[in-house]
Amino acid sequence: MAKKVKPEELLQYDLKPPRQEWVDTPVELKPGTFCWGAKGKNLQTVGFPNARDWSPTEEDWKLPEDWQETILEGIADRLKKYRSFRLFMDVCVRCGACADKCHFYMGSGDPKNMPVLRAELLRSVYRRYFTTPGKLLGRWAGARELTPDVLKEWWYYFFQCTECRRCSVFCPYGIDQAEMTMMGRELLNLLGLNTDWIAGPVANCYMKGNHVGLEPQTITSNIEFMLEDIETVTGIQIEPNFNRKGAEILFVAPSGDFFAEPGTYTFMGYLMLFEELGLDYTLSTYASEGGNFGFFTSNEMAKRLNSKIYAEAKRLGVKWILGGECGHMWRVVHQYMDTWNGPADFLEEPVSPITGTKFENAKSTKMVHIAEFTADLIQHNKLKLDKSRNDHLRVTFHDSCNTARGMGILEEPRYIIRNVCNHFYEMPEETIREKTLCCGSGSGLNAGENLELRLRGGFPRANAVRYVREKYGVNMLANICAVDRAAMPTLMDYWVPGVGVTGVHELVANALVMKGEKERTTDLRGMPLLGKDGEA
Repeated sequence: MAKKVKPEELLQYDLKPPRQEWVDTPVELKPGTFCWGAKGKNLQTVGFPNARDWSPTEEDWKLPEDWQETILEGIADRLKKYRSFRLFMDVCVRCGACADKCHFYMGSGDPKNMPVLRAELLRSVYRRYFTTPGKLLGRWAGARELTPDVLKEWWYYFFQCTECRRCSVFCPYGIDQAEMTMMGRELLNLLGLNTDWIAGPVANCYMKGNHVGLEPQTITSNIEFMLEDIETVTGIQIEPNFNRKGAEILFVAPSGDFFAEPGTYTFMGYLMLFEELGLDYTLSTYASEGGNFGFFTSNEMAKRLNSKIYAEAKRLGVKWILGGECGHMWRVVHQYMDTWNGPADFLEEPVSPITGTKFENAKSTKMVHIAEFTADLIQHNKLKLDKSRNDHLRVTFHDSCNTARGMGILEEPRYIIRNVCNHFYEMPEETIREKTLCCGSGSGLNAGENLELRLRGGFPRANAVRYVREKYGVNMLANICAVDRAAMPTLMDYWVPGVGVTGVHELVANALVMKGEKERTTDLRGMPLLGKDGEA
């Protein structure tokens, strides 16, 4: 286990490149910077190859005898399958424009966390076995042999990438380094070299419908606790329904919002909003996960997990799907779903039953983001809002990588926040919207055993939050991603103490004036509203 270090100690690293060539620098698995290896039972559950228990800290990773052949065949197959993969293998000129854009490099100073060099870990093997110069000239052509040490280096660094795609924004050739990581992880997955923080949730989602393995009765029980809290704050009793056939809308949320703070407050916000609207919706206890950790293993596994949402929508006979505040759920649906599982022609093109707005951007996927839905409600004056109920909060907004860079949801959450809060402040321009900095915990890295890595990777974002805290007194960081809500409280407590983390729809719920509610004196967290506890 890694020892706990103070923030100032964590930043004591040298950005000078090592004197030794990177190919001659052996990989060193440092405690606190990697996750435990996948358990055999989880690999076996979903039919992943080479299912066995193994440990990254042991010399023997229990690879099959033909492991090298498996990897090389995997590369060849993907070169044929994905045109982008071959293109990205060949067009990089190693200009370094992406080098200082990665939050893991910014937070660690490790040259192999430069996106260009992380990709070179794979590209150098490609050159050796798939290009004529590499076969003839070897190292002189930037090629190297595929050895067990190289494989371990792949594993270590491809699981130090959150696939956030920030580096790709700055690449003059448009290389998507996240795809390089995805290909690297797919190849490792052929040998059963995954992490248990990914393989475990994938197995749970495959068997139970959600990442944490919640049974249907557990989901409903957890929501009942939330309903009691809502009644305490508002005096209103809400009775959501589950697995109801014939509802107009299937609502799908990330499972983190079912059971863990601060996500539960966001889920309470969903319920309160739907109750006020009288929305004809249902929740599924079977497709009870918007997220998709399969995306961090292989395209095929991501396809399998994504299909459950659409299978359930078809079974229940709904018209369209409304999705909650989640990150990779939306990148998967927006960029991959049509190729994998769509188009969803058995559903209708989504139309808001409240405003009549047709969501043409969801014409194929039939799935609307909750931020789009709520922004549309506010624009049409369908909600009564009291912004002063959030006056105890000074809010900034973190653009979650997958919804911002991957989906282009940039203005909708800001529009909502400005309409439910009086005090909203943006972080520096170079750290938001398309250029947003990552939480450092996405893509299956939000475990406990790799906390040092997460704190380093999240430092650039935390530093931007510190700026608005010192300048404007910001005390709340809003976002529209369940991983952000789970990971950022630790990040804030470590780097910027005094800043909380919230989903946007928690803020909506605080400001929402519901018909028949009692006078509110606290927000959803039980914090006194300004003017309700004797304050001026």
